[in-house]
Amino acid sequence: MSFESPTGTRGNRQPRGFVLATFNRFAIRRIRAGKESVAGLNALVLTTVGRRSGEPRSTPLGWFPGEDGSWVVVASANGAAKNPAWYLNLAAHPDRVAIDVAGEHVEVTAEQLHGEELDRAWGTVVAAAPRYAKYRESTDREIPLIKLTRRGS
Repeated sequence: MSFESPTGTRGNRQPRGFVLATFNRFAIRRIRAGKESVAGLNALVLTTVGRRSGEPRSTPLGWFPGEDGSWVVVASANGAAKNPAWYLNLAAHPDRVAIDVAGEHVEVTAEQLHGEELDRAWGTVVAAAPRYAKYRESTDREIPLIKLTRRGS
C-alpha cells in the first residue's frame, strides 16, 4: 500500500470556508440517511483518523465503481497543488478507514492505485465526470485515485 503523491508547484485554490463546511455537513447527513448521490455524483462519507490529532474525520466524496466491487475516490482537491487533508490521513492510517454508502457503514482498507490499474480507473472517472480531467490539467501534482475495499475481502 504505497501512498505517494508529492505536492505540486501549481494548481487551483483548494476549497475551504464556511460555505464548503455547511455543504459538507448537509451532504454527510443526506448520505448517512441513505441518499446515494449528492451534486450529481454517487456519494459516500469517508471517515479517516487524523494523522496528528488521532480524532475521526468525516468527508463527503464522490465515488466511482472499482473493477472488483470496490469504491474509487479521487484526491483532486479541485486541482490544487496540495493533496487534500483526508488523503494525508489515509496515507498515515490506511487500515483505519470506514465509509457510509447507501445507508450502510462499511469498514474498508485504502490503497492508492498505480500503473495500469490507475490508468483504467482514470478512464472510468473521466467518462462519468469529465470535470476531473480539467482538475488533472490544472496542476502538476499527480492526482491520486484511492481504492476502498471492504475489509475482509
